[in-house]
Parts: sequence; structure tokens; C-alpha cells
Amino acid sequence: MQLKEPGVVVGVSNRHVHLSQEDLEKLFGEGYELTPLRPLGQPGQYASEECVDLIGPKGSFQKVRILGPVRKESQVEISRTDSFKLGVNPPVRDSGDIEGTPGITIKGPVGEIQLKKGVIIAKRHIHMHPKDAEHYGVKDKDLVSVYCDKEGRRLIFQDVLVRVSEKYALEFHVDIDEANAALLNNGDYVKIIEKF
Repeated sequence: MQLKEPGVVVGVSNRHVHLSQEDLEKLFGEGYELTPLRPLGQPGQYASEECVDLIGPKGSFQKVRILGPVRKESQVEISRTDSFKLGVNPPVRDSGDIEGTPGITIKGPVGEIQLKKGVIIAKRHIHMHPKDAEHYGVKDKDLVSVYCDKEGRRLIFQDVLVRVSEKYALEFHVDIDEANAALLNNGDYVKIIEKF
């Protein structure tokens, strides 16, 4: 097994919501702006103080964190386990690829919206700056394998999407289901093995 150094830091994503400015105002009021709570691993991205409720056909989740800044289109990212409780069947998609995905009801403090689309299970991926991509010998949209070395739960993730941008910092993103399967925590390190 050829492990490529250095390791890549892990960022575990729990269920969360991205909102357009229009939808944010429907939920929180006209002219509302998100309040940054803490920075995330990617430059300029943050967890906000604001939370909403997700309401599906079978169940709901309260106090789901909104991530900022606002986006062009609203999107809800959940795990497969979450989907069972909510009663929705989202596909595995890259962030922003929401055509043909199910919708959901989102409730805020002053209103609620019915998204017609936007619920996904995020495809596991690695954010890379172009310098990182050059180091690892990969390019945007390549697929790689990643080795997780937690004793008792050693695991290789395949189909890991490489996303390259000047705006990105090196970070491996998985959802809570995937992290639990490999005993991964925020700040752990994994190794890239190979590209497909």
C-alpha cells in the first residue's frame, strides 16, 4: 500500500443547512444576516449561531445548524441515518448538485419554507489548494482512495472526490455515519493511497 504523505486532516460534517439570502429572510425576517459562531476548516466558511428545524414526512430534527455565508441556492446535507428518521431518500451528490433531489420543510423563528429540492447525502471529498493537488498528482474532480488507520476499524474509503480551488485548504470531509464507521474525529489524519 503506497501512502502519500503528508496526511490529510479530517473534518466531520453533521447534518446542516445552507441557505440562500431569500430563504434566510423568509425564515428569520427581512434583511436578516447570519451571525458567525465559529470558523470552519475552509477559509471564509463558518458555523452560524442560527439554527432551524427540518421537518420530513416521518420525523423531524430541531436546532439544525446553518453554515455561512449564504449561497445561491438552499441545500440540506444529512446522513443516511438521518434520512430514515425524516422519511426522505436523498441521493449521494457533490455539494451544489441538487437537480432531481427531494425537498423538505425548513422552519425558522418567523416563518417556514418548503424546499422543492436540495436534500442530499454529501459525497465524501477532499478540499485541496492547487499546490496540494500538484503535490498529490491529482486534479479537480479526480477520485482517490483514502486510508483510515484506527485500530479495530481500519478502513479504506474509495470514490473520494477531489475538489481543487484557490479558495480551499487541505481537508477530508465525511459525514457522521462515515466517520463513526472508521472511528474518525475532527482533527484526525488520513492518508491518500491512490487515484482511480
